[in-house]
Amino acid sequence: MDILFKGGSVLVRDKDGYNVLDGAYLGVRGDRIDYIGFDEPSEPYKETRSMRGMLLMPGLVNAHGHSAMTLVRGAGSGLPLDRWLNEAIFPVEAKMTPEDIIAGDTWAIMEMLSSGTTLVADMYDFPFAGALAYAKVGMKVNLCRVGLCFDPYLEPGEWGRTAECINFINVMNGKAAINPEAIKELKLEGEGATLPQVIRDAVESGLIKADFCLHSEYLTTRKFVKAISEANSVMHAGMHVHVSETEKEHKECKQRHGKTPTAYLADMGILDNPSYLAHCVWATDEDFAIMAKKGATIVHNPSSNLKLGSGIARIADAVAAGVNVALGTDGVASNNNLNMFEEMHIAALLQKGAGHDPTLLTDAQVLDMATVNGAKALGRPDTGVLKEGYKADIIAVDMTGPHMVPALDPVALLVWSAQASDVKMTMVDGRILYDNGKYTTIDAVKARNDLRASVTRLFE
Repeated sequence: MDILFKGGSVLVRDKDGYNVLDGAYLGVRGDRIDYIGFDEPSEPYKETRSMRGMLLMPGLVNAHGHSAMTLVRGAGSGLPLDRWLNEAIFPVEAKMTPEDIIAGDTWAIMEMLSSGTTLVADMYDFPFAGALAYAKVGMKVNLCRVGLCFDPYLEPGEWGRTAECINFINVMNGKAAINPEAIKELKLEGEGATLPQVIRDAVESGLIKADFCLHSEYLTTRKFVKAISEANSVMHAGMHVHVSETEKEHKECKQRHGKTPTAYLADMGILDNPSYLAHCVWATDEDFAIMAKKGATIVHNPSSNLKLGSGIARIADAVAAGVNVALGTDGVASNNNLNMFEEMHIAALLQKGAGHDPTLLTDAQVLDMATVNGAKALGRPDTGVLKEGYKADIIAVDMTGPHMVPALDPVALLVWSAQASDVKMTMVDGRILYDNGKYTTIDAVKARNDLRASVTRLFE
């Protein structure tokens, strides 16, 4: 795109924190921001748009989600995690097809774009189908093949999931031929089939990034974890893992291995490459020290943790220990939405209330968690802030509503007052994907019909 935004405010971040540039210009050429300043650029842009009453800010980063769980939104409400999974979620997921995943992902993408999210880390089944959904829309995503292994007697090479996890990354990065799983998911034909061009383009441009995943310590075996760790010692991909979500999980890991999930994963070499650890509700001070040393990120999911009764993560302590902390929504079956403004609000409330200290976590720190910290966790060093040369992942927030006036402290308003409905524009890599209630790359009517059809079949 070649567009100049003018007449609004621009939220920038430097070493001293956030600053709001009222009345500044922001120019986008191609997929990057090429100008921020108060003087009108001398070089013309193909399009000029007034942003009067709007605040341009970096797109939000949802660093832990299960996008296609829009198909099971709210299922199993009121159940604890283990019963919620086994009674309400796993039986429905067993029926899902690649077509369902595309429908669920597309519906999730619509919700995220309309609420200002430009990048998400997605952990779910049928990742090639997920890649097709995200690529067609043009939204940023980190995808993975979910790493699971239940049988301690099987060597990794004797069970397909290890190879699938490795092969997913290699296929997405053009280092391996497309496999039968991908051919089936994408409805391709013939042994000579290749990834659809739209996916290849999305990977090449950086919209899609392929990572490793371990679902968790409790749904994997030592042999499987070791095999993935050894593979990643060569591949150096990101690593997405559920860690210490519940007290039960945390304690049972200590019984099995004599150490916490974090310490176990570190000893197995999982944290030797960039890793983002979802939940960490029951993580210890020693765990925080390991994370800080290894450069691992905690992805805090406050709404999900509260709804499932898992507890309150000690995020303020983690930050004090030097751990990078990002935010996530988790899946909508345990949230029940993908509203990152709500996650910021609840994250800030929780630490202040639980710690009996209103100074715990500044508004700027919470905003960092929802933007630049998440970008860092997902291996995206050129997004998360508005800066010349960075990717044009930008959202426009309406600052004229009664709840946003007066704007004495815009950063505080974003954390404490802003609503998802205040987002009026979402741009990813220089393309406007959501604009005043309309989606530029999604047929909303078809998306709704596809979702209804999938839900009807799954719950019949």
